[in-house]
Amino acid sequence: MSSDLPEPRIQLTPQEWKAKLNPDEYRVLREAGTERPFVGEYTDTKTEGVYTCRACDAELFRSSEKFDSHCGWPSFFDPAKSDAVILRPDDSLGMHRVEVLCANCHSHLGHVFEGEGYNTPTDQRYCINSISLRLHPSDTAAD
Repeated sequence: MSSDLPEPRIQLTPQEWKAKLNPDEYRVLREAGTERPFVGEYTDTKTEGVYTCRACDAELFRSSEKFDSHCGWPSFFDPAKSDAVILRPDDSLGMHRVEVLCANCHSHLGHVFEGEGYNTPTDQRYCINSISLRLHPSDTAAD
């Protein structure tokens, strides 16, 4: 990872990450891959709950900030906490984008886009790979 980022709280070797994650998870989370659009388990889910990092279980997003963008990946207009993610420039593939990383372990989550005209409070779309997330449904019985 880039030296201009703060140190991740969780640091594992590539071998330790490979033991913890399946090959598809490793490719996306640790090698900045992208899952194919419209195939992720959370693309269309409406389940209420908290989305955590699949690599380290840090809280990242909440269902209350998820919206239908119809782009093929789960979309959120804001992270659960301002320090839950790190944003860094990504000029790969001949494009200028902003990569979204888990602040806790620096795993790749997806990208954030602005000014696309979505009617959200932030005018941002955090386009996140489903495979980077784990949904912990709300316990509505306890409410």
